[in-house]
Amino acid sequence: MMDLANRVKTLTPSSTLAITAKAKELKNQGHDVIGLGAGEPDFNTPQNILDAAEKAMRDGHTKYTPSGGLPALKEAIINKLEQDQQLEYSPEEIIVTNGAKHGLYTLFQVLLNPGDEVIIPAPYWVSYPEQVKLAQGMPVVVESKEANQFKITPEQLEQAITDKTKAVILNSPSNPTGVMYSEEELIAIGDICLKHDLLIVSDEIYEKLIYTDQQHVSIAQLSEPLKKQTIVINGVSKSHSMTGWRIGYAAGDSTIIKAMTGLASHSTSNPNSIAQYAALEAYSGSQDKVEEMRQAFQERLENLYQLITDIPGISCVKPKGAFYLFPNVREAVKANGFSNVDDWVAALLEEEKVALVPGSGFGAPENIRLSYAISLPQLEEAANRIKRFVQNHQ
Repeated sequence: MMDLANRVKTLTPSSTLAITAKAKELKNQGHDVIGLGAGEPDFNTPQNILDAAEKAMRDGHTKYTPSGGLPALKEAIINKLEQDQQLEYSPEEIIVTNGAKHGLYTLFQVLLNPGDEVIIPAPYWVSYPEQVKLAQGMPVVVESKEANQFKITPEQLEQAITDKTKAVILNSPSNPTGVMYSEEELIAIGDICLKHDLLIVSDEIYEKLIYTDQQHVSIAQLSEPLKKQTIVINGVSKSHSMTGWRIGYAAGDSTIIKAMTGLASHSTSNPNSIAQYAALEAYSGSQDKVEEMRQAFQERLENLYQLITDIPGISCVKPKGAFYLFPNVREAVKANGFSNVDDWVAALLEEEKVALVPGSGFGAPENIRLSYAISLPQLEEAANRIKRFVQNHQ
């Protein structure tokens, strides 16, 4: 059998996809499984977006598009960035990608040379380190402290920088913690990045899902030097419940965007044409459904947070955005007689049929991630099962 390339041999399988697959297997066997592992809204895509997609098909928009995306969609993204973040971009500074994940992947492919380092705050989204490794870069994980709301400090960032550091990833609101950086914190981090000439990769995919008075701030909007030093990554997946449509974008330096577009032309050709017309409607049409979904998530957060933190041995930093809780279950795992969180999660799935994602995949082995992107009654039932599991193993 032919040997595989070395770059794929080091990949760590996605823990979120693994737990989802196991939950589906149990469901197929007839078990009543509650899955809290999915990173996608449970709402259907809003009707006006579905209608726009149908119209695009009927109008014959079923051919290739420019590799960097439809000009009209680029303009809609430019308008969105100007309206929401007061950021001005030209079409040459925008690329439409096959989801925000593809935007990140393409960015690292054009940015990194072998041995280049990328600083990744932990807890992190599971694909960040893997994408850096696939581009032959070196992920440098900086562990944030729960006592600091899972946010790295300027001092930690400074200490992690070497002569090989090329970029820093920021994700606010964060997957998996839901925490947000304040404007003051972003300014302090930005000053260090400017000092060391580091590219800032600002993943803002959860910007529309915020549940406090704190406003989303893009580090790119804080100054012109920071804008030039930042690539903004975003998309319609979470904000408009369009995960399956696979439309994201990157905004930033035209030289980088041009390189990303060139790579895309030789890999994916272009994002799906119909999905692009759907995204055009998502950004230019009514935003009422976006706010309705946000309010529903906020209600779920308030209920689930109280239920989970009432369970003995479980504590949790209350998230400000996204749709995840990231509780610390160290004491519960210890009291239940398990050696680690992964085993505890596996037993919970087998005994109570509740699927969670262990924090080890996010660089935080004492935590678990719970998605509240399912109905409130299901969330309440899941919390009751987790509580029963903990009590039964005391």
